[in-house]
Amino acid sequence: QQTTVKAVAPYYERFLARWPDVHALAAAPLDEILKVWAGLGYYARARNLHACARAVVERYGGRFPASQTELGALPGIGRYTAAAVAAIAFDVPAVPVDGNVERVVARLFAVEEELPAAKPLIQELASELAPPHRHGDFAQALMDLGATICTPKNPACVLCPWMEACMARGRGEQESFPRKARKREGRLRRGAAFVVVRADGNVLLRTREPKGL
Repeated sequence: QQTTVKAVAPYYERFLARWPDVHALAAAPLDEILKVWAGLGYYARARNLHACARAVVERYGGRFPASQTELGALPGIGRYTAAAVAAIAFDVPAVPVDGNVERVVARLFAVEEELPAAKPLIQELASELAPPHRHGDFAQALMDLGATICTPKNPACVLCPWMEACMARGRGEQESFPRKARKREGRLRRGAAFVVVRADGNVLLRTREPKGL
């Protein structure tokens, strides 16, 4: 997530070569995982990956649960990821809703309510679109539709399989959806960073807290 396939592929290969299954990952020291992860950023995700592996081993004997609810209870797995894994890995009738899918559904049904308040409604409408079978294929198709055709600007409506059904397009307002509430201005926070260099030239390091800045 938020990393290109090209950038992450070498990391993925190194990761699997070092820890080929969830048992190996659960048994590994967190410091080793963080070293292999170095360069990708989002270090909380590496910590969650380790915590998730340990939870899967302890709770399920090393086999991931297929249920969206059980997946969502694992460390680092939110609603979207739980639905994506359930649909794609286990063919469970779940529809993962990311930003791309929100846009597709908001346009298809001309959802007037603004985001983020509209999220529950969009989730409900997306779930109603789910077919009776091939749930993994549908989930990936819906995400790809938003990423490649139903884009934020200049959507390629003439190529869209839902062109005729799309209510926003019927009104000629496809680019005005989804409606979004104005963002609140961020709160200014100030901090200080210190670098400590020892007399022999070595830099002293301290491990940061698991959460916060």
